[in-house]
Formats: sequence, structure tokens, C-alpha cells
Amino acid sequence: MATTDERLTAFGIQLLHIHDRLRAELALLRSDMDAYLDGGQGRPRELLAHCAAFCTALTRHHTGEDDHVFPALAAQYPALAPTLASLREDHGLIADILTRLDALVAEADPADAERVRRELDGLAAIMESHFTYEERKITKALDDLEVPFEPVAFDLPTLPPPRD
Repeated sequence: MATTDERLTAFGIQLLHIHDRLRAELALLRSDMDAYLDGGQGRPRELLAHCAAFCTALTRHHTGEDDHVFPALAAQYPALAPTLASLREDHGLIADILTRLDALVAEADPADAERVRRELDGLAAIMESHFTYEERKITKALDDLEVPFEPVAFDLPTLPPPRD
């Protein structure tokens, strides 16, 4: 069984792993959506499931940060307050994109290809900026955090297995 210090150090590392997995899943989703919207046959059920799983995973990740991780960091590192506020603001922007994307994908039609691509491109851009900033600003604080809390905030729902 890991000690609190080992678990929290792993928590900072886990943040990086989760971000990498979400990046990879978004890249796959973009590729799959492009293939469909570029004239693929019928909307595959797997594509809809993949999109729903991805959106759920990203939302759950950010909700966990907002509800559990950020308050713990703010309590120990008050100087991180502006950073945490900025990250929460990004979470709101990402949630708005996910809402629009969910509506578009549910009714996806090849005629909407550019709208879907714009939303996915916007999501990819803000996610990358957000993840890079977050990794740079809070990973060390997560590793050094002295209060014990359960690392449930970064759990992901089951996503399709990564493809090669």
C-alpha cells in the first residue's frame, strides 16, 4: 500500500497520464469524425459512443479538479488562487464547447462538417493550451501537497481501448 507521500506524488504524475490519454482520445475522435463527415457511410454507433465517452471523461476530469483537487491546492498554496481561477474559467469554456459538440454530433450530417470540425478544432486548441498551462503550474504543487485526500478526481469512465 502506498504512503500518503507516494500517493500524492503519483497524483501529479497521474495528471500527466490522464491528460495524455485525453489528448490521444480527442485525436482519435477527430480522425473518426473527419472520416465520417468526409463521406463515410452512415454514422457509426461506435463514433457516437466514443464521442459520448470522451465528453463524459473530460467533464468528469474537470469536475473532479474543481470540486476536490483545486480546493485542496488552494488551501495549501494560496498563491495559486489566480491560476486555479483561470483553470476553472477554461473548464467553463470547454464545457460550452462540449455542449455544442454533443448537439452537433447527435444530429451530425455531412452538410455540418465544417461546424463539427470547427468545434473539434476549438476544443483541441483550448484543451492543449489548458493542459499545458495546468501541467506547468500545478503538477509540482500536487506532488508536494501535504493534505491527504483520495485521488478519485482523475478517474476516467471507460473509454474505448486506445488504437495503434
